[in-house]
Amino acid sequence: MRSRRTARDWAKPVELPEPVVDVLLPTSGRIAELAVVLAGLAAQDDPAFRLTISDQSDDHAMAEAPAVQAMLRVLAAQGREVRVLQHLPRLGIAEHRAFLLAQATAPFVLFLDDDVWPEPGLLATLHAAIESLGCGVVGAAQQGLSFLDDVRPHEQAPFATWPDRVEPERLRPDSPGTERWTLHNAANLVHIAARTELPEQGWVPYRVAWLAGCVLYRREALVEVGGFDFWRELPPEHGGEDVVAQWRVMERFGAAGVLPSGAVHLEAPTSIPDRTVDAVHAVFEERAAG
Repeated sequence: MRSRRTARDWAKPVELPEPVVDVLLPTSGRIAELAVVLAGLAAQDDPAFRLTISDQSDDHAMAEAPAVQAMLRVLAAQGREVRVLQHLPRLGIAEHRAFLLAQATAPFVLFLDDDVWPEPGLLATLHAAIESLGCGVVGAAQQGLSFLDDVRPHEQAPFATWPDRVEPERLRPDSPGTERWTLHNAANLVHIAARTELPEQGWVPYRVAWLAGCVLYRREALVEVGGFDFWRELPPEHGGEDVVAQWRVMERFGAAGVLPSGAVHLEAPTSIPDRTVDAVHAVFEERAAG
């Protein structure tokens, strides 16, 4: 029995299943994009999930946006627990993610950005991957489909699958392996998927430098390495917080990307324009120096 209720049951009393995944969605100032992302979540069947949105908008635009509110009602009617929280003041994206993680209790947490549309079935694929691989984090790297005709063989060159099992891996800014970041540019994964023969399960795990936009963690693994608590070491104007968290999980529990991706970047302007401080250098280099 799938966890998503169809229209036949929307008016019936809801018995919320225990969530397998906490979907954690930070947002700020995006309305159209958020509605698209929520529509993508409404197309997911299993596993059962709970949605927590943390809003850092300065106004009440989300509460007054018909498209957003309609999709939240759809998700609730489908049998999803939906929580919308306001979280101010803004102390940076790492603190925002730490706040969301503190709300989660499910075995897995999916950090989904408010400008990434997940194709139907993506949540089930990511959950199957992390269970099968036994690692700490898997992800579907966001792809920009405006680049569908922009083929970049030189950026796709670092692609390498995990042959048997995912192994822990230690990465730092100057480590071999960081060159894999180019795999997630433009629509590179879409082009790689088009020429890759997939096994019966429909996906293959591959080696990553890091992932962004749609990342599933084993919650205990993320908490064990400190989550995003390093936000206290950073000014609000920073980026790269997801890299820090993933490298810590990767070093102890392993990480993998999933091909094909199925996560589409909406290519909206960034909602974090000031990234004066790179969290990776601030956290790892300062600690090494200390």
